[in-house]
Amino acid sequence: MKNNLKTLFGVFAATLLLAGCSRAEVEAKVENAPATTKETNVMILMKTTKGDIKIELDAVKAPKTVANILKYVESGHYSGTIFHRVISNFMIQGGGHTANMMEKKAPNKVENEANNGLKNVRGSIAMARTSDPHSAGAQFFINVVDNGFLDFKAPTQQGWGYCVFGKVVEGMDVVDAIRNTPTAPGDVPKETITITEVSVIK
Repeated sequence: MKNNLKTLFGVFAATLLLAGCSRAEVEAKVENAPATTKETNVMILMKTTKGDIKIELDAVKAPKTVANILKYVESGHYSGTIFHRVISNFMIQGGGHTANMMEKKAPNKVENEANNGLKNVRGSIAMARTSDPHSAGAQFFINVVDNGFLDFKAPTQQGWGYCVFGKVVEGMDVVDAIRNTPTAPGDVPKETITITEVSVIK
């Protein structure tokens, strides 16, 4: 019964967001509500010129990261961005550049939540960042193989790792199609692979 209540509260919080409440309103309601209302995952649909990718965001284990990603989703940031870095035996990275390789501004940064138990395994989605462990903004990557060396090891400059915040639940065939795209120097795909839209789905 307790687990059922957690699920219902979680769905309620997500429904508030989808029903048109602003993020600030939802965050205020959730922050002042019982802890169980915070325990919910969110599903997003990433439409690309190679096909659709359905991703489950883990708002329980990576709440700050998911909230940050949703801000970019809601603002339309990802529409028209590309997968600008593809390494077939490693990962595919996107969400930060336009088709002419101009980097989009991503002012919202998020604390690194890599110490959440989630691993950089095939199909997981994680935050891209600079050498600063807490510099992740909008860019992400999808692991196409198990990449354990990217996991959290210690709260140090070298040990923070890369925060996993969800997983692909449908569309790994699309991910594999992207990973197999021929690339030019710099791991840039020779074919422009565009993210046409990212949206929250029920």
